Amino acid sequence: MQRKAYVPGVTALLAALLAGCTGGSPDGGQDDPKPGGTTSTAAAAQPGKYRTLPEPCDAVSHSTLDSLLPGIKQLTDEEQREKAYEGTATVTYDTDRKVGCRWKAESATATDHLLVDFERVVSYDNTVSDDDRAEEIYAKKEVAADLPAPAASPSATTEAPDASESPESASGSTPGAGAGADSSSSADGTGSADPSASGVPGSTPSALQPRTLDDLGNTAFLDDALNDSKQRTVTVVFRTSNVVVTIQYDEQPATTTDVPSSKDMQDRARKLAGQLAESFSD
Repeated sequence: MQRKAYVPGVTALLAALLAGCTGGSPDGGQDDPKPGGTTSTAAAAQPGKYRTLPEPCDAVSHSTLDSLLPGIKQLTDEEQREKAYEGTATVTYDTDRKVGCRWKAESATATDHLLVDFERVVSYDNTVSDDDRAEEIYAKKEVAADLPAPAASPSATTEAPDASESPESASGSTPGAGAGADSSSSADGTGSADPSASGVPGSTPSALQPRTLDDLGNTAFLDDALNDSKQRTVTVVFRTSNVVVTIQYDEQPATTTDVPSSKDMQDRARKLAGQLAESFSD
């Protein structure tokens, strides 16, 4: 899927955040951070809401893992099943700042992987809040995702006909004119084309394209990618105060003739993201 960089406001936000991090004065001078130096008149930035992180391997319930990784339920050995539920903690050198957990399960039809990562952001610049620093980190992830530009809405691209014109003059044709008069008509003549049809087997319908999300945390986006071997990876990243949460969910079908469902995988990943966001607000 060819993508076009689309980062509305993100580039400007990064520029503003980076400018605020320099600590420089307008004339190029630098504030003296040493004790006894000139005291800044600006109030110290507020610390982030969260001072600790949850245990990542306990953050996802068994029922949710059953949904994302159906191969777990198919394990007949109870000990193996419990080990699969436990997951594997990612390597980290500071569990107060960054933790994660990975799960994997194989079924007869596919192999599924899940990664959940929590990053608690702390700003060591007293002029930049923890939340602003976390938003900077989130924004870099969104830029790296290279989300495609959203499709323009019909209302934004189509001019309404002048009310003083007759239907014939407004449309430029008389009713019942040639079959090519309405190029948006479907093949069956109903006048409505399938909005999700892309014409490319295994491609992502337009409504499920990578995009920003408005109903998750402070800021969020979803990415969806399908590679040549038909492995689909759905990534959801969101920020809640000074914590950035990343969910990466991928599925590799047993045969390359099968294509993982974009809708199903996105629904599962977004449901998990919502549960994690709620756990932070508790």
